[in-house]
Amino acid sequence: MTTSADIVFPPRVREQQQRRGSRPAYEARERKRPFPDRVSPDLASFLATIDTAFLGTVGTDARPYIQHRGGPQGFIKVIDDRTLAFADFAGNRQYITLANLGANDKAYLFLIDFASRQRVKIWGRARVVEDDPGLLAALSDPSYRARPERVIVFTIEAWDTNCPSHITPRFTEDEVREVSAIMRERIVALEAEVAGLKAPLNGAAANRV
Repeated sequence: MTTSADIVFPPRVREQQQRRGSRPAYEARERKRPFPDRVSPDLASFLATIDTAFLGTVGTDARPYIQHRGGPQGFIKVIDDRTLAFADFAGNRQYITLANLGANDKAYLFLIDFASRQRVKIWGRARVVEDDPGLLAALSDPSYRARPERVIVFTIEAWDTNCPSHITPRFTEDEVREVSAIMRERIVALEAEVAGLKAPLNGAAANRV
């Protein structure tokens, strides 16, 4: 029976780990904390912050393909504890991902939050849904300026987190605007405080004149 650990670390990967000395540590980790295959509260919270993702598929010639997918924050929705889904918007009409999934449903999601320096890897199976307008509507945000064409449904088989090493923090315009607003409010308050402290001094100086 295939386990989530078998998906994350297939035999060839374990051979490399054994050769390079990391296998014992990962074996201990697998026994103590198996790779989850269900959506946890932490994963659901992380998905709610995500506005960009990278979807990996494999072509019929065994070539991997990575495609960016994005949308409004939280565009990847939790359908149930094993299933994610998101609206697929009109794009450049290359359809490489669609062709790959039509022949091989194995897929991979790589998610990264640059601001918090967090990343999540999800292994699973993906399928394209083009004949469910109700589902497409439920996954679409009317305020988002893009045309949803279909749905990608992703079944989770395993997921894992990565350390924050080598992730350069980057922030969205909204995040910068929010922090800037707080700073501006603080500056106004400090200027008012300084003016209040200077007023008696200015009055005293004027009286001496």
